[in-house]
Amino acid sequence: MAKRPMIVWFRRDFRLSDHPALHEALATGHPVLPVVVLDSETLAMGAAALWRWGLAVEAFGASLAAMGSRFILRRGNAVEVIAALLDETQAAGVLWSRSYDPATIPRDAAVKAMVKERGLIGGSRAGFLLHEPAAVMTGAGGFYRVYTPYWNAVKGLPVDAPLPAPKALPAPDVWPASDDLAAWDLGAGMRRGAAVVRQYQHVGEAAALDRLAGFIQTKVGAYKARRDFMAEDASSGLSENLTYGEISPRQIWHAGQRALHEGAAGAEHFLKELVWREFAWALMHHTPHIAQTNWRPEWEGFDWRGDNSDAEAWRRGQTGEPVVDAAMRQMFVTGTMHNRARMIVASYLTKHLLTDWRVGQAWFAQCLTDWDPAANAMGWQWVAGSGPDAAPYFRVFNPATQAQNFDPDQTYRRRYVAELSAHPPKPALEYFAAAPLSWRLDPKRPYPAPLIPLAEGRARALAAYAQRKA
Repeated sequence: MAKRPMIVWFRRDFRLSDHPALHEALATGHPVLPVVVLDSETLAMGAAALWRWGLAVEAFGASLAAMGSRFILRRGNAVEVIAALLDETQAAGVLWSRSYDPATIPRDAAVKAMVKERGLIGGSRAGFLLHEPAAVMTGAGGFYRVYTPYWNAVKGLPVDAPLPAPKALPAPDVWPASDDLAAWDLGAGMRRGAAVVRQYQHVGEAAALDRLAGFIQTKVGAYKARRDFMAEDASSGLSENLTYGEISPRQIWHAGQRALHEGAAGAEHFLKELVWREFAWALMHHTPHIAQTNWRPEWEGFDWRGDNSDAEAWRRGQTGEPVVDAAMRQMFVTGTMHNRARMIVASYLTKHLLTDWRVGQAWFAQCLTDWDPAANAMGWQWVAGSGPDAAPYFRVFNPATQAQNFDPDQTYRRRYVAELSAHPPKPALEYFAAAPLSWRLDPKRPYPAPLIPLAEGRARALAAYAQRKA
């Protein structure tokens, strides 16, 4: 029995440390068989996220190899692939990290039912969140619909210490056949942009832990005061690594708590941002429709514009609003976007351009390497006004005011918009190297005029919202 392997199915949890499913698999005494499945649910990710997922697989595969282990890569329906592996290897069971998004829950339930029917060890284990969504409820037994009460409810809850990384991974006597990762061609959708974006990725568990340590040592103290300044490197950057499970939320929480107890001024705000992610996943658990439809049902009658030429200019960073275009180009060059900039571009699309938030949500899903389905959906709806916010009606971000407040010397705008400088910096020119040739962009062309005067766009949005409310 001890020679039968235990399959650990990796999905968005590519790390050795603080991995409950892997820890439990090792505790059984069985050899460990790490498996990755390229299924339809995974292939549904946007171009940038799927490519970055492949980089995570590659990096973690190298970590496994250093311990005398390896990934078994298979493509197909997850139930069928894992069932076939169980037959091939006579494995004792399957363990994996729990998933919470509505697109993958049915898949996981089907795998669990198949494993249970065979009478094997199996099922999902925690590891993606600090707290299970069903464990954080109001006194009345409902779920939290507003962030601040949610934060107050969880900030004092105990969080288990992270589990240590294993010192060894016992290998099975025989390794089953595996696909070749390169043959999956996960970067096909990135086209020529992959070479540009790759420079800005911090891939793998070691890079994630280094990022966390560096942030706590040098940045967390000023985090609250400086995080909104778009040209500054004041945030942790860990959203990229959290997305692929190259670091666990418990590792981040405990590092932030240590900084808080040591008196770091920005530590509590940093922890609040981690809990904002938790809140997004809790909402997706309790109200899965947030991923696709207006969270507030009364918004179903709002007359959003569908996709349109203005939205296309927005996607291409050609709106004529420098801070909006800088942000959109930053995303195309680096795979990420400053958090303040995300709010600005989302507000501009949904309010100044009156375009359906789902148009923006879909583009972010295509372009972000730190794409998170819950945070992306909640963030877009929060800005649009259709989501979980106590006072959404009158919030219209003015791009010019935001730029003046959070990019006062134009460093951010000039970094990414080549047309604003006689000698554009490297990131500004890289945008033209990454953008599709079909867009026919040229940094030497004059900068475009604004799509709409900002005052006119704001007035139009408020009039539309007033009509909806009436």
